[in-house]
Amino acid sequence: MSVMVSKDMEENTRLNSRISSDLRQRAQMMREVEDDEEYADDRKSTKRTNKFGWVWIVLIVLAIISLICIAFI
Repeated sequence: MSVMVSKDMEENTRLNSRISSDLRQRAQMMREVEDDEEYADDRKSTKRTNKFGWVWIVLIVLAIISLICIAFI
C-alpha cells in the first residue's frame, strides 16, 4: 500500500510541476503582449517633426535674443 501512495505522490508532483510551468509560460506571454500593446499606443500618439521644425528653433532663439536686448537697453 505504501508503494501505491508514493507512486501517486510522484505522479501528482510531476503533474503539479507541469501545470505550474505552463501557467508561468502563459503569464510571460501575457506580459509580453501587454507590453507590446502599451508601446503601440505610444507610437500612435506621437507625430514626426515636419520639414519646417527648424523654423521653431530659429524663432525661439530670436525671442531669447530680443528678451536679452530689452533687458539691457
